[in-house]
Amino acid sequence: MNSDQILSEIREANLTYLMLAQTLIRKDRAEALFRLGLSEEAASLLETLSPAQIMKLAANNILLCRFRVSDDMVWNLLTSHSQQGATRPVNETTSRLHASILMSGQFAEAL
Repeated sequence: MNSDQILSEIREANLTYLMLAQTLIRKDRAEALFRLGLSEEAASLLETLSPAQIMKLAANNILLCRFRVSDDMVWNLLTSHSQQGATRPVNETTSRLHASILMSGQFAEAL
């Protein structure tokens, strides 16, 4: 993949993210804040953007969304990798629930 293709993919990801964010914010603001990890101010700004403004923002060559997961434990829970040497398999649903709880704690700290 060359640099032009990468930039095109970034722009497409930006457009998809902005449209999804705006839709979620308009549908259920509290859920959108939690799921996207946005501040109230960012949500208010995104909610009011016109289609032309969204297109202009999406054309940026910097990815606008980011991974909120920076903790190895959360990554392991989300990908269902159990600890080495574990004698019993980790329940995937429990792992994902645990990861969601950890991420919601990060969201609460950000507020």
